[in-house]
Amino acid sequence: MSKKCELTGKSPLKGHKVSHANNKMKRKFFPNLKKVTFKSNILKRNIKLNVSNAALRTVDYKGGIDFYLKGVKSFKLSSKAKKLKNKIALKN
Repeated sequence: MSKKCELTGKSPLKGHKVSHANNKMKRKFFPNLKKVTFKSNILKRNIKLNVSNAALRTVDYKGGIDFYLKGVKSFKLSSKAKKLKNKIALKN
């Protein structure tokens, strides 16, 4: 399982952990990922995705996974999410 959001494309960032003595050690900043089950009204089934907390809030704001996938650009999505977007577009 990669540590990448399937809806927004957020992935780990690189940086330094800086001590009080200003010693710099390499580290990674991981996105806050959750394994979430969304209910799709158009496809009439549940969808499991690995999404960031920010993406989860955006999906709630848009009114559900169906409305979110209709409005988002495809280059940000994972291959699984792109297939879902295409299926939702064909149903309408």
